[in-house]
Amino acid sequence: MATITRFEDIMAWQEARKMTRHVYEMTRCEPFARDFGLRDQIQRASVSSMSNITEGFDCESKVEFGRFLGIARCSVVEVQSLLYVALDVRYIGEDEFKQHYEQARKTKVLTGGFKNSLARRNT
Repeated sequence: MATITRFEDIMAWQEARKMTRHVYEMTRCEPFARDFGLRDQIQRASVSSMSNITEGFDCESKVEFGRFLGIARCSVVEVQSLLYVALDVRYIGEDEFKQHYEQARKTKVLTGGFKNSLARRNT
């Protein structure tokens, strides 16, 4: 297995970045853009997923990195939940919901898989 030397090389971070870009694009549109609370919350959750992967990468131990990956994964789940709110209040349609939800699911799977991989290497 190749050693990762930069956080930008982590696939989970790359997918979290895509998810974040999609969230920002989605929340730019009306009427979502005017719902400051929901808009800010989903943006913060998506940015948190990227940031926690990055912060964990620079940790001193795999255990601590794993903890940050767990937090990042939870932030992705928060994005998924907030997507339901956006759907339910009709800020996004079903197709857009499915597209964003799938990107979040992919991010969550990669983040969780990376965390599990680190845990196996730590034992």
